[in-house]
Amino acid sequence: MDRKSIGSGAGFMLAAVVLGAFGAHGLRKVLDVNELAQWNTGVSYQVYHALGLLLVATFRPHLGATISSWVRRLFVSGILFFSGSLYLLSTRDITGLEGVGAWVGPITPVGGLFFMAGWALLLITVLRRER
Repeated sequence: MDRKSIGSGAGFMLAAVVLGAFGAHGLRKVLDVNELAQWNTGVSYQVYHALGLLLVATFRPHLGATISSWVRRLFVSGILFFSGSLYLLSTRDITGLEGVGAWVGPITPVGGLFFMAGWALLLITVLRRER
């Protein structure tokens, strides 16, 4: 059993449900439409990649421990960088962190690159194993 991927996936999924509910019920009245959309994008990508972590755990016997570990690291890093930065950016006006955009904004695409690298690694691994 791949406890790290299952634990990460379940933990990030739980956090996504909490953050999604918080956005829908707590932030809806204090964020503008664009900020709320940004928050929801962070939640959505967190959900997708939390599910991805659970898939990695499921297919670990076929992928191997090394590939599974790398994909897990890439997905976790992507969630922290991409979704985390969107949470900070979307709430910067109400949290008093207006200056956070200067250094957090460039982190968002890095998180996206982590996501892409994780999926690319999975794709390449599967294509090579099929031969």
